[in-house]
Amino acid sequence: MSAGAMRERVTLQAPLRTSDGAGGAVVTWSDVATVWAHVMTRGGGERPAGERMEARRALQVMIRYRSGVSADMRLLWQGRALDIRSVSDIDGKRHTLLIDCEEGGT
Repeated sequence: MSAGAMRERVTLQAPLRTSDGAGGAVVTWSDVATVWAHVMTRGGGERPAGERMEARRALQVMIRYRSGVSADMRLLWQGRALDIRSVSDIDGKRHTLLIDCEEGGT
């Protein structure tokens, strides 16, 4: 994929867990980097969330390779939080990462 196809800006975020003082933890998100990306919608659906149905949309995000990107992180795109489901070095040459994401619930 050419660099010109990466026209969207996404922000990689990592979770920060802080003790809540009662034996649990509070999760906040810290920006790691804002990078150029190509975002592709891959469908969607609904799934149960408590007593209601929650809409989810599947997306694939392609960025230039960067180390340290993992499924415990998330992406912000157009003001939406995208949960990372998997990260793949698609050509095995550390040029491009393909990130499978899901919107909703975060």
